[in-house]
Amino acid sequence: MGESVGCRLCGEPLTRTFVDLGMSPPCESYLRADQLDSGETFYPLNVRICDNCLLVQLPAYVAAEDVFTDYAYFSSYSTSWVEHARRFVVDMQDRLGLGPDSLVVEAASNDGYLLQHAVALGIPVLGIEPAANIAAVANEKGIRTESYFLGEATGTDAAARYGKADLVVGNNVFAHVPDIIDFAKGLRALVKDDGLVSLEFPHLLRLIEGRQYDTIYHEHYSYLTLKTAAAALEKAGLKVVDVQELVSHGGSLRLMSQPAETAGEPSELVLKVLKDEEDAGLHTVEGHAGFAKDVFAIKADLVSFLVSAARAGKSVAGYGAPGKGNTLLNHCGIREDLLPFTVDRSPYKHGLFLPGTHIPIHPPERLAEARPDYIVILPWNLREEIVHQLAYAREWGAKFVVPIPRLEVI
Repeated sequence: MGESVGCRLCGEPLTRTFVDLGMSPPCESYLRADQLDSGETFYPLNVRICDNCLLVQLPAYVAAEDVFTDYAYFSSYSTSWVEHARRFVVDMQDRLGLGPDSLVVEAASNDGYLLQHAVALGIPVLGIEPAANIAAVANEKGIRTESYFLGEATGTDAAARYGKADLVVGNNVFAHVPDIIDFAKGLRALVKDDGLVSLEFPHLLRLIEGRQYDTIYHEHYSYLTLKTAAAALEKAGLKVVDVQELVSHGGSLRLMSQPAETAGEPSELVLKVLKDEEDAGLHTVEGHAGFAKDVFAIKADLVSFLVSAARAGKSVAGYGAPGKGNTLLNHCGIREDLLPFTVDRSPYKHGLFLPGTHIPIHPPERLAEARPDYIVILPWNLREEIVHQLAYAREWGAKFVVPIPRLEVI
């Protein structure tokens, strides 16, 4: 396995593999046409589990600075995600009595998809977004946003300039920071002593149950359970007080924590989720075994399906160009011969090519022109939304293919 890496939560050597997906390029490194004849760097996707604290993690093969300083993902292109954020802000306004004298800070605030709802309610906000190109978009919309990575030093500095926050939010960022303890200390530095920190991240329990191995990629450094997430927050003086189980991103946790000095007893739900994890074996190392076999089954089914479709003379196209699709396609070795193109709603991706596989990305209109027999849905977590959007494809008899958790033709 080469030299042993240390666990990012407890520092112990990592010697055990959870699943090894081979080599892949960074999943958001889409290519321009003029880059197709150059080399690409592939990095290992060898996910480890710590024998000591059980954190499932990918070593930082790719530095966060290389991934997140110029990023292609704009949250606002998913209608359901923006609505999810709006409901959360309204709930928090009720729960915490937020108003013109409050402050809401979001780490990894992207293009303001969430904070815009607080601004609309007259609540002061601060977004912290490392990708300067995306922070600029948020500022143009009037959502006060600064561009740097959150850690103890930058969090302390922001709190000194703006005051501490009643609510600190981090959606789909806790799993994406290489130094999870420094990030947690940044959250603690930003929040008032009686304030609330709300984090959403994919739940490892659901990833394993749903065989969602395509959510393993280089910028997803930690694969968290409630147990391991709570352990990381605890090192920064934050105590988990409540949790909600969400359907977003294949099954996520929304974890509420408060500074340990003021936090009360955890809710019943916290105990329930911990028990679910324990029942599934996730509080022991042995309970994590067997995932690699499930992963192979998905690969074998998808590749056989595409090969037999090609042999039968059927045409195939993809829908979506999400990062997770690139893990799946690279791991399965699927290239243009089996999937000639995919389409995506984000204009930023049109005319680009998928990393590693070089499959071209077109605007959605291309589907109606090509009229493929099969449409492979790559962002399977939005399958309902997408099947609904693509209802017109039934006119020419197209069928939808969803590869995960198991191959399904709709």
